[in-house]
Amino acid sequence: MNRIMSASKHRVLFVCIHNSARSQMAEAFLKKHGGEKYETESAGLEPGRMNPNVVTLMQEVGIDLSNKGTQSVSDLYKKGKSYDVVITVCDGASAEKCPVFAGGGKRIAWSFEDPSSFQGTPDEVLQHTRKVRNEIENTVLNFINESGTLNYWN
Repeated sequence: MNRIMSASKHRVLFVCIHNSARSQMAEAFLKKHGGEKYETESAGLEPGRMNPNVVTLMQEVGIDLSNKGTQSVSDLYKKGKSYDVVITVCDGASAEKCPVFAGGGKRIAWSFEDPSSFQGTPDEVLQHTRKVRNEIENTVLNFINESGTLNYWN
């Protein structure tokens, strides 16, 4: 498997079903908080379109995803991409559907609720999505802090 990304940075792939919310947020937060140490991408099994609530809520924290597209895990695999770590961000109910990236790397599973499934008023949906956004950011920050001491980079 060729290594297209820079050898000097750790390569991380975030994966979920549609690549429209959770994996995109995780990718953006790892770029924001650990960009000097990591190269990161995100992809999905059935790429959809960016969740507009996610775009709005990421703008609240200074991250612009308005022009970000979605991509398929199979397209990355066909391009010969490989990663040191592949992190799935599906919720427990979708875990069996959450895609696996065949291109190698240590596999880690993080569970977050799917913003596309939230019900309620527009404000309630935004509040619930904001909670998931904050959980993802905190988990990414913990990953950055712990990755130096954990055996991810073999």
